Amino acid sequence: MDEALKKAALAWVSIGDGPALGLWCMPLEGSLIVVSGPGEQYAPGLAEASTASVRLRGDNGGLIVVSDMAVTRLQPGSEEWTTVAPQLAQKRLNASGTFDELVARWAAAGCAIVRLTPPEQHAPLASPDLPTDSGAAVPRQTPARNQTRKPFKLHRVRRS
Repeated sequence: MDEALKKAALAWVSIGDGPALGLWCMPLEGSLIVVSGPGEQYAPGLAEASTASVRLRGDNGGLIVVSDMAVTRLQPGSEEWTTVAPQLAQKRLNASGTFDELVARWAAAGCAIVRLTPPEQHAPLASPDLPTDSGAAVPRQTPARNQTRKPFKLHRVRRS
């Protein structure tokens, strides 16, 4: 579990019976740090949850660990926020502004920084006990997914 956490850059996180969402994360001291909210990645219900199911992949891209993790939201202004948020801001790619401006924007916009911590006494699912199915879900309905017309032809193409 520790090795999977250290190498994690993306985790598939699901809350309750909800769909698993691929979330960018930062490993830190045996846990994962995730930011979500306005202007950041979409993770509905993660900040309010007490536990989440987390799936991590290995070097070859396949699933290697599944674990239920405790969710702890970091509060802006707390000691933990002031140490973790700047580290997370440095790892955040393509962010506009300086690291301090990004941390201030997270606090002002109400973004949630959460720590996902695996329980010490609970062993995660690992090989050979992993599920044999792919874990793929049916695509959800969205306005971005719609049928488009085929383009019209400007002139007739003759076949010889």
